[in-house]
Amino acid sequence: MVRVRLPPQLVEDAKAYADGSREPAEPRNAATVVLMRPGPTGPEVYLLRRQTSMAFAGGMCVFPGGGVDPRDFDHEIAWAGPAPQQWATKLGTDEATARALVCAAVRETFEESGVLLAGESAETVIADTTGESWETDRAALEARELAFTEFLDRRGLVLRTDLLGVWAAWLTPVFEPRRFRTWFFVADLPEGQRTRDVSTESDQVTWLPAMQAVIEVEQERMFMLSPTYLTCLDVGQYADPAGVLEAARDRNVEMFMPEVEQSNAGGTLSIPPHLEALLETRS
Repeated sequence: MVRVRLPPQLVEDAKAYADGSREPAEPRNAATVVLMRPGPTGPEVYLLRRQTSMAFAGGMCVFPGGGVDPRDFDHEIAWAGPAPQQWATKLGTDEATARALVCAAVRETFEESGVLLAGESAETVIADTTGESWETDRAALEARELAFTEFLDRRGLVLRTDLLGVWAAWLTPVFEPRRFRTWFFVADLPEGQRTRDVSTESDQVTWLPAMQAVIEVEQERMFMLSPTYLTCLDVGQYADPAGVLEAARDRNVEMFMPEVEQSNAGGTLSIPPHLEALLETRS
């Protein structure tokens, strides 16, 4: 992957958005979670390959995630970890949006992997979510038949936001017909829980060392959008999930939107400055 040359027509489309002759689509807020576990060569990450029929990123390997649902935050819930205002500072947004994003991150992780970052108290985490009643609730959440707030309340669960770290924030380029403001979180797989191939939006799931995922993309055996690839490359610099979470502890993020950069060789998309040096090592 490294830097992908953009088709000439896409470069021309980008110019039309830049000069105001075309109006970009309104982006939707979304959250995604880099779910990790320790591996012999560094952090391993959980990846899903999206169904090729999906309107956005069909056939791409992604982390668990998706758009914010208004019912993710329709009333206050039991909450452990940084307060919503602290999350707002870390995420670079307002308090209401921060609450929504944190809730969406936990809900989407449960929907798409079966892993739940919640417990019966602020110090515990659910040890096993593989039972029939858990699966019934997970499917109801995925189908939007059950609100996430209702799910937590009914089960008497505390949202363990302290198990999340914030990592990055990406805005889909202006020329894409479907656009998202996506905040990337990181989390360690809770002890006792295990991932399951349950998402209806994916046709395959896998655990891979983060740097192996990078290699798979570079050798075109796996396909990712640039933010996913760069996140794997970034996370892969650490020895284990604990190192990633420690790095995330004091991190505040700003939304980054890739823009077209032109040279004699053609157009490419820009990347955040702090990732430039990492990308150079892959050239």
